[in-house]
Amino acid sequence: MARILVGAADGLHVFEDGREGGLEHAGRGVTALARDGEELWAILDRREVRRTVDGRWSPGFVSSSDASMTCLAATRAGTLVGLSEARLVRVGETTGLETVAGFGSVEGRDGWSTPWGGPPDTRSIAEDEDAVYVNVHVGGIPRSRDGGTTWEPTIDVDADVHRVWAGEVGVLAAGAHGLSVSRNGGDTWELRSDGLHARYCRAVALCSDTVMLSASTGPRSGRAALYRGSLRGGPFEKCTTGLPEWFGANIDSAWLDASSELAAFGTEDGRVFASTDEGASWAEVASRLPPISCVIVVGSRPA
Repeated sequence: MARILVGAADGLHVFEDGREGGLEHAGRGVTALARDGEELWAILDRREVRRTVDGRWSPGFVSSSDASMTCLAATRAGTLVGLSEARLVRVGETTGLETVAGFGSVEGRDGWSTPWGGPPDTRSIAEDEDAVYVNVHVGGIPRSRDGGTTWEPTIDVDADVHRVWAGEVGVLAAGAHGLSVSRNGGDTWELRSDGLHARYCRAVALCSDTVMLSASTGPRSGRAALYRGSLRGGPFEKCTTGLPEWFGANIDSAWLDASSELAAFGTEDGRVFASTDEGASWAEVASRLPPISCVIVVGSRPA
């Protein structure tokens, strides 16, 4: 069975077969996680990026700037790390963190902002067979089709995207107005919100051909829920079996993940739920964890 990895304020919690199997990076805040084949990448304390080699964590690279590390992903453009103030760096094999220069000149960048007036951040990164996508909050989803050399805007900035997911079936973007879906690599988008109690969406993941989506009434909502729906379209349905009627806060962008066999998500109060039937039913696998930063689902640990 796949494992659930939970990055929290006190380290990396590992869950397998519904039981906690250990704590890695004890005493460090694990603030982002990413898969790289059978290996992993992690951001520690928003300042250091590390990876596993043959299942063991190697020495990392520490940012030399004041910028916080916000997200990361292993892509065809290299391992990309998003920074505060909407910056992007690449992890070099021997050179450390290198600025992705082209990302600094995306068309429309001067219009990126946040509702509260602060600088925008890189929030999530994904790729499909043709392109790499970087979600900026609030700045849309710039796309690169040449390995990160040049970037171009895709979705309208006003979509207010909180998480981008990409794969062979298309590009999915959870935003302030629902779920945006592109079947052509971001050239055009359709908006889905049927069945949701409210359209403010923070997290999205794909479990087999079922879309998992979090929704609430707003950024500080006390009425949040998880939904499931067909990738092909149609209304979403609220996930209820094994879950509370409502969650007291948003299920945040990096707190939901899935593979073909397992879906998992975390909550603001330190609980983790898992589903082995594409979200039809859920079981609580953890509670009272320190503040959660990220959740990912990975393959079983090699014997």
